Amino acid sequence: MTRLSVPDMSCNHCKATIEAALGSVPETGTVTVDLTTRQVEVTGPAPVDALIQALDQAGYPASVA
Repeated sequence: MTRLSVPDMSCNHCKATIEAALGSVPETGTVTVDLTTRQVEVTGPAPVDALIQALDQAGYPASVA
């Protein structure tokens, strides 16, 4: 499991965009977005760098939480 911090997300539109961006990365698995903590959990074995790059391209810079 990978946990990412995404400080710029704040609404359901952000959540949907983040889920779509991460869903485009192979082997992401399940994506759980928590708007309250501004963190995302990914259950699959996708490389962290690929996840962070997908979020960055979607306009949501992220880091490992």
